[in-house]
Amino acid sequence: MQSRAPALPAAEKRALAAAVANPARSEANRARDRYRNPAATLAFFGVRPRQTVVELFPGGGWYSEILAPYVLNGGGTYYVAAPNDRGLGGFKRLVEKDAATYGRARQVIFPVREAGQTGVPAGSADVVLTFRNVHNWAMGDQPYADLAFKQIYAMLKPGGVLGIEDHRLPEAASSEREKNSGYLKVSTVRRLAEQAGFRYAGSSEINANRKDTANWPDGVWTLPPTLALKDKDRAKYLAIGESDRMTLRFVKPR
Repeated sequence: MQSRAPALPAAEKRALAAAVANPARSEANRARDRYRNPAATLAFFGVRPRQTVVELFPGGGWYSEILAPYVLNGGGTYYVAAPNDRGLGGFKRLVEKDAATYGRARQVIFPVREAGQTGVPAGSADVVLTFRNVHNWAMGDQPYADLAFKQIYAMLKPGGVLGIEDHRLPEAASSEREKNSGYLKVSTVRRLAEQAGFRYAGSSEINANRKDTANWPDGVWTLPPTLALKDKDRAKYLAIGESDRMTLRFVKPR
């Protein structure tokens, strides 16, 4: 089911466009907008500047460069959450670079595994976002996707939105490939979210890439930006571009 999110008011569209166009974003990050379509993706998720917005596993801060000024300068609250300081390392470098902007964000732990760890308060978030991370929660010898979705559900307000973008594995492919390829089936992500209590609210093809077969020697990391095979067939993989991605929206029932 493809769907449209409620349209953002004109002033908020302009604020989002300005955050994407911000010259303070790194040149390397801006070059990837054609694959990641940040304005359209955030609009589909319905992210508004006065909301409480949580970004899980911000990585190098690609989306943080957009979300921090958009939310914090718009009067909202912005959390970044990862398991430890290493997971927040990219964001901490942004704070060092521009404390006036990024220092206002709240850095917390996700998922919370020990008493005393500070996470996102229950029932406080309007929107939780995660970009290309669910596959990590579902992979490895000790997957923790069930725990992650349970905690996301708890942190959202009733009516709150969970926005997910991740590498898409065709439904006809073997589920074994979800264990090490970096790709997941839409049905798998839906099952994880829905069993935690979420209602599926639709999808978008904003981040689709039909050139990606999702069947590469080193999984999704064969493609840019990682290019795991280095110079081997480099031109071929650059021509394909970044992965085919699902863009899914879920809602916590009221």
